[in-house]
Parts: sequence; structure tokens; C-alpha cells
Amino acid sequence: MEKTDIIHIMKGTLVIGSTVADVIISIPHLPQTGEDLNISSQIQRLGGCAFNVSEILNLIGTPYKLCSPVGSGLYGDFVAAELEKRGIPCFIKLDTVPNGCCYCIVETGGERTFLSKHGAEYLFSRSWMDKVDGNGFDSVYICGLEIEESTGDEIIAYLDKHPEYKVFFAPGARICQIPRWRLYEILKMSPVFHLNEIESLALTKENNVESAAIQINKKTNNDVIITLGENGSYCYNASTGKGSFIDGYKTEICDTIGAGDAHLGAIIGYTKLGCSLEEAVDRANRISAAVVSVVGASLPKETFKKITSSFN
Repeated sequence: MEKTDIIHIMKGTLVIGSTVADVIISIPHLPQTGEDLNISSQIQRLGGCAFNVSEILNLIGTPYKLCSPVGSGLYGDFVAAELEKRGIPCFIKLDTVPNGCCYCIVETGGERTFLSKHGAEYLFSRSWMDKVDGNGFDSVYICGLEIEESTGDEIIAYLDKHPEYKVFFAPGARICQIPRWRLYEILKMSPVFHLNEIESLALTKENNVESAAIQINKKTNNDVIITLGENGSYCYNASTGKGSFIDGYKTEICDTIGAGDAHLGAIIGYTKLGCSLEEAVDRANRISAAVVSVVGASLPKETFKKITSSFN
């Protein structure tokens, strides 16, 4: 069956989470207390974990719906305008709640540090989600940042009503701040876990990714993907009961903003197109390597086409 035929009959992915204004500030290094630094550049781009995931699904061509609230104020206006420019419908507009932003501090070498001001983009209500025709979807992406927030139980309540969805869960760097009962509820949904090495070891208290993946799998009975930066990824395939290291791709690093989001977006998209987990992870490694070679989290269409032209 041709790719276009598969997409025509394919159900979509609900992408639940934030779309924010990324204020990207480049500096030589993180300042010490009292230090005075000059920045080398400052730009503003559209970002947010959910938006970044949806962008990769859009590039791959698999159907999705971005479920991301948009607030008011300077950053809300920016997000609304950028979504309109891309032809992406605004999920819900909260005119009385300011939108937040993320200050992305990028050091020489490309490593990023986030300073986030959360606003409307992290608020959720199951009543908003209930208006979505769930018959057109069979999978959902969620992020730990939204689950940690005060309205995180609203997302959990919605997903509890839709056990038919395959859940892709990215707990994120603040994984240990997610209320334990909420994390337990998500584990009961048997999600595909996607996290980096540091997050996996912090969650499981193990000292290597192989053991961490096995421990997570025992709680979810599903696939586990652990990213390893330039060294690629480790994936545990729940169907085969085997884990494997998938090599990374060398690249010139501009910044690492959105690399993990792009990685998971690629895994969602390519597994829906029929790729094995290992093949999807390999493609995700290639795409995330390309993301770190550009400024910000969004990969230009021309770049995406070039790097994926070798994919069968």
C-alpha cells in the first residue's frame, strides 16, 4: 500500500500541550551570581513541546490535531498570529488569561537552559477536549509539564474516558515534580514512555539505561525510548522483549531546543506509517540531529525533505 493510501485511512493523533513564544537568548555561558554578561543575539520563535511535536507530524504528513490553549497579551498575540500564518486552527482562546513564554538560554556549544513563565498555554479543561470528535483519533501525545500543573487532572480525566487511545508520554526534565498519584494514573494507561537518559535514571534510581527501560516497561507493558544525545537512543521493544541501542548522527550543533520533541514526533509519525519501533527511532535520531543544527525548534521544510529523501 502506498504512503498516501495509508494516510488517507489513518486515524489522527491528538497533541495535547503548550504552544509558547520561545525567546532565544545566546550567551557565552550561564552567568555566575553578580556577573554582567552581554548577549550575542535574541530572537523570538514559536515553540512549546506540543507545537514542536505537531510540527514534525505535519512535515511527515500524518493527521493530527493540536490541542493547545492560547492566552492574551503580548505573547498570546504572537502565538495566535504565528498559528494563523501557518494555517493552524486556534484550539481555544482564553482572552482573560495571559500567555506565558519560555526564555531559552543558549550557551556557546549549543546547550540550552529554560526559564519558563507559564500562563494560559498550560491550562486545560476536559470540557474543551469533549468537543473534539474522538472517532477520528487513535493516539494521543501528552507532556509532563501539563500533567504537573493544577489542571493536569483534567487531562487524566479525559484520557480515562478514552482507553482506546494509544498514549505517548514525555515526562520531561521535571519528572520528579509530577504528583505521584498523577504519574500512577498515567502508568495505568500503558503509555509509550519517551525520556532522556538523565530523566530515566532519576525516575527509576537505576544506574544504566538498559535497567531503567526494563523497570519502566514492567510498569507500563509498552515500549520505552531513552534518548542519549549525540550517541543516539536506546529503545526497549515491548513486543519482542528486547532492547537495542540505535546509533546517532553527527551534526554541527546550533542549539538543542526542541530536539527531544522532534524525536518523539518522528516516532509517532513513522510508527503510524508502519515502521518498526527500531526503524522509527533511527529516523527520529536523524531528524533530531537536524533540529539541533538550526536555530530554534522548527525544522524548515526544505531541510526535512533533504534529510528524509533517503527514507524508504
